[in-house]
Amino acid sequence: MKSQRLRDGLSGAAAAGLALGASELAAGAFSGMPSLVQSLGNWVIDIVPKQVKDWAIDVFGTNDKVALLVGITLTTLLIGAVVGILARSRFWVAIIVFFGFAVVAAAAAARDPQYGWGDAAIPAGLAALSGLFALQWLLGPGRTRPDEGAEDGTSDPSRRSILVGLTAVVGLAAVGGGFGRTLLERAKRIAAGRSEVVLPFAARPLPAVPDAAEFELPDLATVVTSNEEFYRIDTAIAVPRVDIQEWTLSVTGRVDRPYEVSFFDLLDMRMVERDITLSCVSNPVGGDLVGNARWLGIPLTEILDRAGVQPEAEQIVGRAVDGFTVGFPVEAAYDGREALLAVGMNDEALPFEHGFPARLVVAGLYGYVSATKWLSEIELTGWDEFDAYWVPRGWSKEAPIKTQSRIDTPRESRLPFEGERMIAGVAWAPTRGISKVEVQVGEDAPWEEAELSEPLSDNTWRQWKLRWAAEPGRYVIRVRATDGNGDTQTEEIARSAPNGATGWDTHTVHIEA
Repeated sequence: MKSQRLRDGLSGAAAAGLALGASELAAGAFSGMPSLVQSLGNWVIDIVPKQVKDWAIDVFGTNDKVALLVGITLTTLLIGAVVGILARSRFWVAIIVFFGFAVVAAAAAARDPQYGWGDAAIPAGLAALSGLFALQWLLGPGRTRPDEGAEDGTSDPSRRSILVGLTAVVGLAAVGGGFGRTLLERAKRIAAGRSEVVLPFAARPLPAVPDAAEFELPDLATVVTSNEEFYRIDTAIAVPRVDIQEWTLSVTGRVDRPYEVSFFDLLDMRMVERDITLSCVSNPVGGDLVGNARWLGIPLTEILDRAGVQPEAEQIVGRAVDGFTVGFPVEAAYDGREALLAVGMNDEALPFEHGFPARLVVAGLYGYVSATKWLSEIELTGWDEFDAYWVPRGWSKEAPIKTQSRIDTPRESRLPFEGERMIAGVAWAPTRGISKVEVQVGEDAPWEEAELSEPLSDNTWRQWKLRWAAEPGRYVIRVRATDGNGDTQTEEIARSAPNGATGWDTHTVHIEA
């Protein structure tokens, strides 16, 4: 009996896996159909409590979406296993569950403005039917061995038969899902047209990064973060692939002259280059959800001035193609800080993961209130007329980036005795700049001022380093930074919610004799 239930459970899980694989294959093979797994993931992101999202980012970091998709897949397989056990005597349960899953997944997909119920119904229906047919086949009679007849005279599938059947279904599920995912990504990349983009030159290109701005120490973050290493935190399960032939940016709301521009219209506008450090509000003290890049784009003031901002406009709302929104004060575009509608990142068109074809980059504000990727609309509103995506979920409406510093080396807790070592890291306070970094080596030791690299601008992080004549023993190393206004980062420890973590990055190091 137990072995029978185990086989039924495995059959149900395999059928559920085939259902997912079939839906992914349909989404990849036919243009305009959604991925049900991604749609469910987006729906989960929107409904889970803020505490769950914070936990996911703390635990999984930039892999939080991969973890979510894996979790959805495993949950689906587990439900399939339970259904498989029940379906041998009550197959109607399987029909209800598989078609129930199809309806829920289609509803999740239909929430996306890119798709309608008709687009979502085809992969959802295919998933339900393929899963049910596979389950019925796996539970049906198969070849038996003479000594494996059931007591009631019915045939019991042999272990070899069920193994062959399970292997076939699992193989089809893996091939269908993998091939479908490959087709989906390839089709989106081709349709987007990013590979064909030739960016214009900036009106006044920035000079190359000077040697004095880079210490070039092992394990120390580079002054300019590569596109591949730049952190990615957003609410999109699947990276949007926006077709530049169809994309437009709308400027609406409290303006005198609402208008739309195409991507090619933007490329004809005056471009500037700016070095700007961005940070995620979820970045813990000492974390790596921060990076510095050289951005190419149009000053946001020029985009807004063309529309004519009305006096009662108090908030700039950025809307992404996937429905995500940000909101920040109009003053942030006009107070002298760097605020761009960016189309380029580190000498290339924006990567898909970082907002192609256009995004907002605003110095000094955490990304959740300003850095809209895959931008589709800029709306001017009153301050109390609209709350962006994260505000109703418990995060602050105003979110200036706090002064922070980080120890990059040494990271190990135990090190051999080698005499002099280098302690080094980065510090940032966009719009204010970094004027001083101090390091304390030992809990009762005095603070020592570190050497700073040459700044690229007040909007970027700076590297720092301190020579340390390390002797055997246990050391607590702490760092603190002072910004250009003379304010030193607080020692008070606070989590990232609701408007950014605080505290001093602290490492304990044992130097072994």
